[in-house]
Amino acid sequence: MTATGIITAIIIGAIIGALGRLVLPGRQSIPVWLTVVVGIVAALLGSVLAGAMGVKDTPGIDWIELFIQVVLAAIGVALVSGFGGRRRLN
Repeated sequence: MTATGIITAIIIGAIIGALGRLVLPGRQSIPVWLTVVVGIVAALLGSVLAGAMGVKDTPGIDWIELFIQVVLAAIGVALVSGFGGRRRLN
């Protein structure tokens, strides 16, 4: 993977992660870097799932693949914020 590929993955991960946070109700108290990581993982998994379903390459914008990625990011953000919300600092 080249430096351009890594930078692109981070940017797309940030966008997908932010969209995942936007579709969730309420406030998620997780750091921005964790949102980006969740977004990157969701983007990769979403692409794999879209490929397995045969909807990865469509004419124009791949709306189905994007929808899958955002749903996975929302699930990931919900899981991560749920785990972080259980910790109590005394």
